[in-house]
Amino acid sequence: MEIREIKGVGPKTEALFHKLHIFTAEDLLSWYPLHYDEYLPPVPIGEACAGGKAAVEGRISRAVSVRRSGARTILTTDIDDPSGRLRLTWYNAPYIRSLLARGSVFIFRGNISLRNGAKVMEHPEIFTLHQYDEKIKTLLPVYGLTRGLGNNAVGKAVKEALSMNLLPAEYLPETFLDETGMLAEEEAFRAVHFPKNKEEALAAVRRLSFDEFFLFILALRTLRSQLLSAENAFPMKLSWDTERMMEGLPFSLTRAQEAAWREIEADLAGERLMSRLIQGDVGSGKTIIAFLAMAMTASNGFQSALMAPTEVLARQHYEKLVKLIADLKLEKLHPVLLTGGLTASRKREALRAIAEGTANAVIGTHALIEDKVSYKALALVVTDEQHRFGVSQRELLLKKGSPPHLMVMSATPIPRTLGIICYGDLDVSVIGELPKNRLPIKNCVVGPSFWGAALRFIAKEAEAGRQAYVICPMIEPAEGMEADNVLDTARRLKKELPSYSIGILHGRMKPAEKNKVMEDFAEGTIQILVSTTVVEVGVDVPNASVMMILGAERFGLAQLHQLRGRVGRGTEQSYCIFMSGQESETVKKRMEILKNSNNGLEIAEKDFELRGPGDLLGIRQSGDALFKIGDPARDRDVIVSAGKLAASLMERDPELAGAEHAPIKKRLDAYMEESSKTITL
Repeated sequence: MEIREIKGVGPKTEALFHKLHIFTAEDLLSWYPLHYDEYLPPVPIGEACAGGKAAVEGRISRAVSVRRSGARTILTTDIDDPSGRLRLTWYNAPYIRSLLARGSVFIFRGNISLRNGAKVMEHPEIFTLHQYDEKIKTLLPVYGLTRGLGNNAVGKAVKEALSMNLLPAEYLPETFLDETGMLAEEEAFRAVHFPKNKEEALAAVRRLSFDEFFLFILALRTLRSQLLSAENAFPMKLSWDTERMMEGLPFSLTRAQEAAWREIEADLAGERLMSRLIQGDVGSGKTIIAFLAMAMTASNGFQSALMAPTEVLARQHYEKLVKLIADLKLEKLHPVLLTGGLTASRKREALRAIAEGTANAVIGTHALIEDKVSYKALALVVTDEQHRFGVSQRELLLKKGSPPHLMVMSATPIPRTLGIICYGDLDVSVIGELPKNRLPIKNCVVGPSFWGAALRFIAKEAEAGRQAYVICPMIEPAEGMEADNVLDTARRLKKELPSYSIGILHGRMKPAEKNKVMEDFAEGTIQILVSTTVVEVGVDVPNASVMMILGAERFGLAQLHQLRGRVGRGTEQSYCIFMSGQESETVKKRMEILKNSNNGLEIAEKDFELRGPGDLLGIRQSGDALFKIGDPARDRDVIVSAGKLAASLMERDPELAGAEHAPIKKRLDAYMEESSKTITL
């Protein structure tokens, strides 16, 4: 059902939903809340922390004053209680003056900041004591929004969609739901949008996360069984070309790199098809291992394909391989680039070379799996950051002829025990050390008051010819949510650093726009890039020396570590500034882990320890990750449960052919179909 068919959604609202990539009622129901605004009991004014949201009960200690600043009317008053005093400020709200009489007592709720050493609450909600008592412990869903589309409008549309009974029939066995205590799917959808309390919200998130993990793992295991039963049509022999290549490199492989390569080399020369994950931090040197595998494949007379998540990264891989071939005189490797951005003539030329086999190392994006691409002898497929592709994209690439050897590279720091479940179709090699020429990144954790000093530092680095990333948790301002966003931050930087070139990047931009921005940043035309987490795997810029992450407390530690890995890739000293807007002990502990460690796997393990199943209040980057609601750092037990059910099913009925498994098979097929449409660029 189209989004416009929902009652209350007119042409203007429909266009705003389309900006969020919400086109159908089903899309809307899967537009889960980013977080929940929980109405907690009031705290004494003296205990309300700057940088967070709080409710306080206070007495109006002076009459409301009114002054004008340009086009704005500013109203202020003070409240107090035995523990302290708080300044309240409203903008363009004249009714406040008659509402708040001196000496009256209300509960005020809002975000608290420090101004000239004093606590200030801006534009707080106002409640009588009775009104707030009814609100305590309730949850208000807060959605990802776009300018012009408010939180209430989204909630109203969701309510209408739920009333139309559009949800699919339950597909999990009733016995499994009874054993695990999980909500039914329909109940989970209703509860995730409009929970009665935190416990119900947690139960809904648990069930919907389970579905995402279960279908993902089941799809991977299905793919694994296909590979294991397939005949190896591409037996390979060890090649001296790879030894010459390693000897000619301007650097020595680390012990971890060499160990990973020997495992891959043995796989390629073995009797069965390779299916291996290469896991290592950003900058650990996974790409050179892929090039070695591609060289061995070419030496044996076959073709290989390397699939990258962005056009810019694909082009960078291609240019590095071309330079390596020229420097080391590797005569048997003949690479070609294939991306959607090529001109028609260059694309035709690339397609002809691939079909004829004269191109034996193909590097590109999703263009590698288009119907018009025909390989002569595709023996090896390498995917960079597998979780950025749907499972079915991998399956399509594997069907380009006889099943090829498969190698996937990932910088996502997942602990090994969890990786075995998430990547159950793959053998795992870990590159656990960085090249010796890499300088450790210097980290600091600061509050918003450090903004001016941070800008001066970024300007100093830019003056020295280097570049910087500024990462925000949101694209634009959202009603009911206080968080740094790309659009406002970019405007602020352009005003405060007018001499520098500033660009913006986020997931709602068109692919061509994103590619242009990443290219400009890679070439140095943009000096400061303001972005969401879309830069995690977007581009390799050795000249970037500063990463400043705003609202750092809103991200998982593993994600912060991966973002940090975008710098420190050149020969210059690099820095990461984690700017946190909260001062709680938990936030301080999490930030200290990042400050004191550059080891991704160690950080991921500690992230699991600190983020419990009750952690519902973090912002997700909808559309930037494989899972819309599931969070591996929060849902470890859910992933284990999903892995167990998938393994049990595959053991009893690998084809899911039994009548009792028909609902699961139908849902899996739908998942694979949907996955083929959702490539992150």
